[in-house]
Parts: sequence; C-alpha cells; structure tokens
Amino acid sequence: MTQFWIGGYGADMDGDAGGIGLLEGDEGREPATLAYRGVVAAAASPSWLAAHPSLNVVYAALEGSATVQAFVRNGPSTLAPLGDPVEAGSGVCHVAVAPSGGYLVASCYGDGRVVRIALDAGGRPGAASAGDAATDPYGTDAGADQPRATDFAEVLASLKEPQPEAPRTGLLLFDEALGLNAAPAAEPEPEPEPVEVPSRASHAHAAAFLPDGRIATTDLGFDLVRIWRAGTGSASGRSGLVLDHQVVLPHGVGPRHMVVHPSGHLHVVTEYSCEVFTLAAGADGRWALAAATTVSPAAQIGVDYPSELSRSRDGETLYAGVRGSNTIAALRVRGAGEIVEPFALAESGVDWPRHHLVHDGALLVAGQRSDEISVLDLDERTGAPRGIRHRTAAPAPTSVLLAR
Repeated sequence: MTQFWIGGYGADMDGDAGGIGLLEGDEGREPATLAYRGVVAAAASPSWLAAHPSLNVVYAALEGSATVQAFVRNGPSTLAPLGDPVEAGSGVCHVAVAPSGGYLVASCYGDGRVVRIALDAGGRPGAASAGDAATDPYGTDAGADQPRATDFAEVLASLKEPQPEAPRTGLLLFDEALGLNAAPAAEPEPEPEPVEVPSRASHAHAAAFLPDGRIATTDLGFDLVRIWRAGTGSASGRSGLVLDHQVVLPHGVGPRHMVVHPSGHLHVVTEYSCEVFTLAAGADGRWALAAATTVSPAAQIGVDYPSELSRSRDGETLYAGVRGSNTIAALRVRGAGEIVEPFALAESGVDWPRHHLVHDGALLVAGQRSDEISVLDLDERTGAPRGIRHRTAAPAPTSVLLAR
C-alpha cells in the first residue's frame, strides 16, 4: 500500500493540523484512491518533512516552536518521537538530511540561521551548531565589486509599461474551462494595487546537497545562494558548517527552493520575481549564475509567489508550484542541463500550493489554504500536467513525503 506522511500547520501557525498525518492509496498507479487517515504523530506545526537516507526515520521542522524533531516508524502506519526536539532557530521551515545520514541542515526563515544538527547511528538528533550569519550584499557594507542587478522596484515599475503578448508556441494552457486560457475581458482591467516590497532581512529557506559533498542554502531575504563545507560539528559551533563562498542573485528576487539536476546544475526558484535561476560550478569549484528564465509567461510579479521546485526522475522536466494563480508550471530542461524553458501550465486543484511531490506518473499537491491535496496526472511523453485526477481533504497541508 502506498503511503505518504503529511506535514501541516497547527494552531500555533493558524492551521488545523494536529501533527504528522497519513495519506494512503492502493499499490501501483492508483493514487486516485488516496485518502487522508488522520494524525499518526502529534506535533506542533511539522511544516516540512524529510527522510533519513537509510533508516525509517522522519525529521520534522516544527516551525512555530523553532525546533527539529525526529520520528521513527514503529508500526505499519504510526510514528513515534525519537529523542527530544532540538533547538534550531526562529521559523525553522526546512530540513535536508546528508546522504551519509550523519547530520541534517535546518534552514530558519525567522532569524536566517543555517544549522547543522548531528545524527547518531540510529538517526537520533544531537548537537546543533549554526553557520555564520548572512550579510546583505546590497547593504551599506556591501563591497564595491558586487554586480549591479535589477532592482525589484524597477521590475515592478516595468509591469505598468506595455508588454508584448507572450507567444503561445511552446506554452500549453490546460483546463480552459477553469479560466486559464480564457479570452481577455472586453473591458480593460483595473490597475493592480501597489506591491509592498518586503523589508530586507536574512531569511534562510532551504538546503540542498551538491554532488561534490558541499551544501547549498538559499537566503530569500538577502538574495543569496550560499555554498558551505561540512565540518566536524564540534561543540564550539565553529566547525559545523564552514562558508565556502556565495552567489549573489539580482536584488529582490527572493530565492526559495532548489533542485539539483542530474547534470550537476542547480536550479533555484524565486518567490518574488517568479523565475528559475540556473547555477553551475566552474573549474575552480565556485558556483555562478549560468541562466535565468521566467517560471511561466503567465506569472505576475506581486500576484504570484512560486513555492516548491521539483524535477522528474530523468531531469527533463521541472515543476514549480505557483501560489496566487494556484497553478503548476512545467519547464523543460535542455542542453547539458543549463537551458530551462517554460512549456506548460495547469491548475493545481488547490488553494495556495505550498508543496508538491512527483510520484509514479502523478503530482501530489498540498493546498495549504484549501485544506486539500490534489493529484495531477503527468503526460508520459511530455511530462506536462494533464489535469486533476483526484482531491482529498487534509488539514493545512504544507509538506508531502513518501513513506517507506
């Protein structure tokens, strides 16, 4: 039986989830029968879930309580706490487990902390040590050699200028009846409300393990992708994570989540500018920006806020959840992994698609605000989302993880 662990927002984060939930379905290609079975492990807002690479252990970012908690599977459909919660930082929103299983990296949105937490042989969390705090490359202390990038306010201003119509070639808009491909209104639409640009503060948001053993983390508030080397994690906290270098992205784009491509490239989705940036490592080992593209020609800055980024097993397709329009954008990866082009857009079937998971020819989408999880079919030939197969109720879902 196919099972998924479901993370969600509880009362401390204005949601109704009581802990980690269970979603079950039949074996084979039958996710249409998925059903939410309720809470299997009580926890306060387990907003992100990650699995140990070899043990039947799940790690949850308890966002409201600033801690990371481990859970071990102790039955066919139950989880039990493994050790005590470990302090991480304010608004901890993401955890990623090292391929070795020896530690995990927690990212904290509230205070910008990037924290290494040691794991013992049984997967139990231990000592925590934080990496160096980020500094704003566009602040008053930024070096003169920093590249001048497009200012976010300028991007917003450009939206008021006449824009060429996006070509339809290569962009498939699905579910016309739902309004995605509807004809334009006869009357001109009103001017959009001014978008409030967030004040700049460090907001660590995700971590990804690179092929050479280093770790990449995003700082959504400071427009950074930071590259770390893992240390020994001593009690002093100085050697848990060692900053190697960082990549400065354009001002105000808001890098959120990442996916490592089989080619070795790193794709980063941005929450504020609705883009996917592609990073590549040079011969000297330093990462740099290689390319950028819009998530979708239909995405609107200040209206849409991309969330999760995932890929197909073969790496030929990327999927980005787009909150606001509540869509799933599909992007094709070409060349040696450095060329990314949007080619399809589909309704997600939920409100505020916070997270999604590619599984067995389908896409499971967690709708945080609609208290639902939808299942979208994926075209076997093109990888494009083909339509909504099924929806099932789940309280404030924010993370979907395949259960072993």
